[in-house]
Amino acid sequence: MTRTFLFLLVLSVTDAPAIAVAQFPLPSISEHAFAHRGEGDEEDEIETDRDSFTPATSVVGYHHTVIESAYTFIDNRGVPETHSYPELIARIGLSETIELRLGWNYEVGGAGNPVSGNVPDYDEEEAEIERESSLLYGGKFLLTQQCGWTPRSSLILQGYTPTSGDANDSSFSTSYVSGWQFWDGWQWDSAIRYSTNSQEEDHFNAWAPSTVLKVPVGERWKAHAEYFGIYTDGRETESVQHFFSPGLHYLVTPNLEVGFRVGWGLNDQSPNFFSNFGGGVRF
Repeated sequence: MTRTFLFLLVLSVTDAPAIAVAQFPLPSISEHAFAHRGEGDEEDEIETDRDSFTPATSVVGYHHTVIESAYTFIDNRGVPETHSYPELIARIGLSETIELRLGWNYEVGGAGNPVSGNVPDYDEEEAEIERESSLLYGGKFLLTQQCGWTPRSSLILQGYTPTSGDANDSSFSTSYVSGWQFWDGWQWDSAIRYSTNSQEEDHFNAWAPSTVLKVPVGERWKAHAEYFGIYTDGRETESVQHFFSPGLHYLVTPNLEVGFRVGWGLNDQSPNFFSNFGGGVRF
């Protein structure tokens, strides 16, 4: 009798979890690990494109405008350093999924600014100071919202037309960016950028893959670590550049962000070092 009672007691205890799971199914991994960002969700704080080489997956939203600006210093290898400013861009929300983009920038130095996606032209025998400015125009389109394993994603289409300097050819770029927001605000975004380029009579394409991990540090700070590369295709002298770039950004208010990032070239064809400081404001 005692043995029978003990056997039934053990059997009931071991079967209890199985019964509980059958009645109350556990959430899937995607429900635990990923935050849900639906179409009706609104960003409660500014999210700039400039705080990393990888642009944000979001758009500014209807009736919102974001103004971004920054200064970049680049320590080139073998040629004079490059300065890039004001890297000004206005992002105007035409709807909840479309934004208009208008901007202007000026660069001076011995090579182009790879931090903004340009392909530097290193020629140590003819190291001259180049000065050029360009107008930026285009749009950004929200494609998908995050839901489980489906990432939030956007497409950016932009044109660039010189307003000063030796260059007189307009260029075009398109970027696809997607990413997920995880637990506690961690965010992982990746992008691929394609652009047309020219240097004198040499016309070629460039591809720029990138990936960044953003981690909140307290309520107002956010740190990130990023890799990006720039690969030419069809250039007379092909080039490949690799970069590692950490950064730190501070949310002054939900509508005002400032931050800086630095980076190091990982091979001989990339600059030694760059630094970038700037911010963005939302209206």
